[in-house]
Amino acid sequence: MNLPKTTEEQTNEMVVRELYASAEAAAKNTPKFVSLFAKDGYFYDVGAGKKYRGQEIGETVDVYATAFPDMHRELYNFYFDDDVVVVELSLNGTHKGNLTLPAGIIPPTNKEIHAPCCDVFHLKDGKVVSFHCYVAVPILLEQLGVFHNLSAAIRKA
Repeated sequence: MNLPKTTEEQTNEMVVRELYASAEAAAKNTPKFVSLFAKDGYFYDVGAGKKYRGQEIGETVDVYATAFPDMHRELYNFYFDDDVVVVELSLNGTHKGNLTLPAGIIPPTNKEIHAPCCDVFHLKDGKVVSFHCYVAVPILLEQLGVFHNLSAAIRKA
Protein backbone atom coordinates (compact mmCIF):
# COMPACT_ATOMS: atom_id res chain seq x y z
CA MET A 1 0.00 0.00 0.00
CA ASN A 2 1.41 3.35 -0.87
CA LEU A 3 0.45 6.18 1.42
CA PRO A 4 -1.18 9.40 0.29
CA LYS A 5 1.51 12.04 -0.16
CA THR A 6 -0.47 15.22 -0.73
CA THR A 7 -3.43 16.82 1.02
CA GLU A 8 -5.52 16.07 -2.08
CA GLU A 9 -4.59 12.37 -1.93
CA GLN A 10 -5.46 12.28 1.79
CA THR A 11 -8.85 13.87 1.06
CA ASN A 12 -9.44 11.42 -1.79
CA GLU A 13 -8.67 8.47 0.50
CA MET A 14 -11.20 9.74 3.06
CA VAL A 15 -13.87 10.17 0.36
CA VAL A 16 -13.29 6.65 -1.00
CA ARG A 17 -13.37 5.12 2.49
CA GLU A 18 -16.60 7.01 3.21
CA LEU A 19 -18.05 5.69 -0.05
CA TYR A 20 -17.27 2.10 0.92
CA ALA A 21 -18.62 2.63 4.46
CA SER A 22 -21.94 3.89 3.10
CA ALA A 23 -22.26 0.73 0.95
CA GLU A 24 -21.71 -1.73 3.82
CA ALA A 25 -24.85 -3.74 4.56
CA ALA A 26 -24.74 -3.01 8.31
CA ALA A 27 -24.66 0.76 7.73
CA LYS A 28 -26.03 1.09 4.19
CA ASN A 29 -26.77 4.67 3.28
CA THR A 30 -27.57 4.83 -0.43
CA PRO A 31 -28.25 8.61 -0.51
CA LYS A 32 -24.86 9.23 1.14
CA PHE A 33 -23.17 6.92 -1.41
CA VAL A 34 -24.74 8.87 -4.31
CA SER A 35 -23.91 12.24 -2.71
CA LEU A 36 -20.17 11.45 -2.87
CA PHE A 37 -20.27 11.59 -6.68
CA ALA A 38 -19.81 14.75 -8.72
CA LYS A 39 -22.90 16.02 -10.54
CA ASP A 40 -21.72 14.42 -13.79
CA GLY A 41 -19.96 11.49 -12.06
CA TYR A 42 -20.68 7.88 -12.87
CA PHE A 43 -20.22 4.31 -11.63
CA TYR A 44 -19.11 1.75 -14.23
CA ASP A 45 -19.76 -1.92 -13.43
CA VAL A 46 -17.20 -3.29 -15.87
CA GLY A 47 -18.28 -6.94 -15.49
CA ALA A 48 -21.88 -6.07 -16.35
CA GLY A 49 -20.87 -3.55 -19.01
CA LYS A 50 -23.15 -0.91 -17.51
CA LYS A 51 -22.61 2.71 -16.45
CA TYR A 52 -24.82 4.29 -13.81
CA ARG A 53 -25.38 8.04 -13.49
CA GLY A 54 -27.33 10.29 -11.15
CA GLN A 55 -29.61 8.59 -8.66
CA GLU A 56 -29.24 5.22 -10.42
CA ILE A 57 -25.66 5.07 -9.06
CA GLY A 58 -27.23 3.86 -5.80
CA GLU A 59 -28.90 0.88 -7.48
CA THR A 60 -25.71 -1.15 -7.26
CA VAL A 61 -25.50 -0.62 -3.49
CA ASP A 62 -29.12 -1.72 -3.10
CA VAL A 63 -28.74 -4.76 -5.38
CA TYR A 64 -25.76 -6.12 -3.45
CA ALA A 65 -27.28 -5.31 -0.02
CA THR A 66 -30.45 -7.18 -1.02
CA ALA A 67 -28.56 -10.21 -2.32
CA PHE A 68 -25.96 -10.19 0.48
CA PRO A 69 -27.53 -8.67 3.62
CA ASP A 70 -24.20 -9.10 5.44
CA MET A 71 -22.14 -7.55 2.59
CA HIS A 72 -18.72 -6.37 3.70
CA ARG A 73 -15.87 -5.02 1.61
CA GLU A 74 -12.43 -6.01 2.86
CA LEU A 75 -10.04 -3.25 1.77
CA TYR A 76 -6.52 -4.58 1.20
CA ASN A 77 -4.44 -1.96 -0.61
CA PHE A 78 -4.78 1.67 -1.68
CA TYR A 79 -2.66 3.25 -4.40
CA PHE A 80 -2.57 6.98 -5.11
CA ASP A 81 -1.57 9.15 -8.05
CA ASP A 82 -2.86 12.71 -7.73
CA ASP A 83 -6.62 12.49 -8.38
CA VAL A 84 -6.62 8.71 -8.98
CA VAL A 85 -7.18 6.13 -6.24
CA VAL A 86 -6.92 2.39 -6.93
CA VAL A 87 -8.18 -0.07 -4.31
CA GLU A 88 -7.64 -3.83 -4.11
CA LEU A 89 -10.42 -5.44 -2.10
CA SER A 90 -12.81 -8.35 -1.83
CA LEU A 91 -16.60 -8.44 -1.71
CA ASN A 92 -17.71 -10.71 1.12
CA GLY A 93 -21.16 -11.86 2.13
CA THR A 94 -23.75 -14.62 2.25
CA HIS A 95 -26.17 -14.92 -0.67
CA LYS A 96 -29.54 -14.75 1.10
CA GLY A 97 -31.55 -12.62 -1.37
CA ASN A 98 -32.11 -12.34 -5.11
CA LEU A 99 -29.02 -11.16 -7.00
CA THR A 100 -30.27 -9.04 -9.88
CA LEU A 101 -27.91 -9.02 -12.87
CA PRO A 102 -28.41 -7.61 -16.38
CA ALA A 103 -28.94 -11.21 -17.62
CA GLY A 104 -31.56 -12.02 -14.96
CA ILE A 105 -31.90 -12.99 -11.31
CA ILE A 106 -29.88 -15.53 -9.35
CA PRO A 107 -32.07 -16.79 -6.48
CA PRO A 108 -30.46 -17.14 -3.02
CA THR A 109 -27.95 -19.97 -2.72
CA ASN A 110 -27.01 -19.36 0.95
CA LYS A 111 -23.37 -19.61 -0.14
CA GLU A 112 -20.61 -17.23 0.94
CA ILE A 113 -18.65 -15.10 -1.48
CA HIS A 114 -15.16 -13.67 -1.12
CA ALA A 115 -14.85 -12.19 -4.61
CA PRO A 116 -11.65 -10.35 -5.54
CA CYS A 117 -12.17 -6.85 -6.86
CA CYS A 118 -10.17 -3.84 -8.03
CA ASP A 119 -11.74 -0.38 -8.08
CA VAL A 120 -10.37 2.66 -9.88
CA PHE A 121 -11.58 6.10 -8.81
CA HIS A 122 -11.01 9.52 -10.36
CA LEU A 123 -11.85 12.37 -8.01
CA LYS A 124 -12.01 16.13 -8.30
CA ASP A 125 -12.66 18.62 -5.53
CA GLY A 126 -13.54 15.86 -3.06
CA LYS A 127 -16.12 14.20 -5.32
CA VAL A 128 -16.01 10.99 -7.35
CA VAL A 129 -15.96 11.76 -11.07
CA SER A 130 -15.68 8.12 -12.13
CA PHE A 131 -15.67 4.78 -10.32
CA HIS A 132 -14.74 1.72 -12.40
CA CYS A 133 -15.42 -1.53 -10.54
CA TYR A 134 -13.64 -4.68 -11.75
CA VAL A 135 -15.19 -7.60 -9.84
CA ALA A 136 -13.84 -11.07 -10.63
CA VAL A 137 -17.29 -12.18 -11.82
CA PRO A 138 -16.28 -15.76 -12.75
CA ILE A 139 -14.95 -16.30 -9.21
CA LEU A 140 -18.09 -14.76 -7.68
CA LEU A 141 -20.34 -17.00 -9.80
CA GLU A 142 -18.24 -20.08 -9.00
CA GLN A 143 -18.53 -19.31 -5.28
CA LEU A 144 -22.31 -19.09 -5.69
CA GLY A 145 -22.34 -22.51 -7.37
CA VAL A 146 -23.72 -21.11 -10.63
CA PHE A 147 -21.19 -22.96 -12.78
CA HIS A 148 -22.57 -26.36 -11.76
CA ASN A 149 -25.00 -26.04 -14.67
CA LEU A 150 -22.35 -24.81 -17.10
CA SER A 151 -22.49 -28.08 -19.01
CA ALA A 152 -25.92 -27.05 -20.32
CA ALA A 153 -24.32 -24.08 -22.09
CA ILE A 154 -21.28 -25.92 -23.50
CA ARG A 155 -21.45 -27.58 -26.90
CA LYS A 156 -19.38 -30.75 -27.25
CA ALA A 157 -16.89 -30.73 -30.14
